[in-house]
Amino acid sequence: MAVAFTREEDVEAAAAHLPDRPISSHRNLVTPEGLAALDTALAAASAAFTAAQASGDVRSDRTAMAQAARDLRYYRARRASAELVERTPDADVVRFGASITVDRADGRRQVFHIVGEDEADAARGSVSYVSPLAQALLGKSIGETATVAGGEVEIVAIT
Repeated sequence: MAVAFTREEDVEAAAAHLPDRPISSHRNLVTPEGLAALDTALAAASAAFTAAQASGDVRSDRTAMAQAARDLRYYRARRASAELVERTPDADVVRFGASITVDRADGRRQVFHIVGEDEADAARGSVSYVSPLAQALLGKSIGETATVAGGEVEIVAIT
């Protein structure tokens, strides 16, 4: 059947049954900033859901309602399972919430902040604690090396 003959109602019905956002099987560790971001996202999802319900025209925009409901379920689940990990003053060992400076074999110096899965953003230098990079560094001290993506890195600072 050609797309031109697809009923608009069929497209909206499909959109109304969006799959849930996947929830990680790992512990939901969060930094204080990550917890605040979850609270903000949950409030935004709740507001979007309320707005979609209040529009009164749910039949004509089932997509918005489905997205709002899906996001609300996700952020409620993530907030309910969040485990706040406070920063520790001990900067001798790489831990969750720490910033780590490493020197790569090619001469590059990079800084990474180890955070929870929802707050990870590689473009901003934060990586999830379950990422291969974090897993290679966790528990190590300044001066130790780790193999990351097939290359060696040396830890030069932990803050």
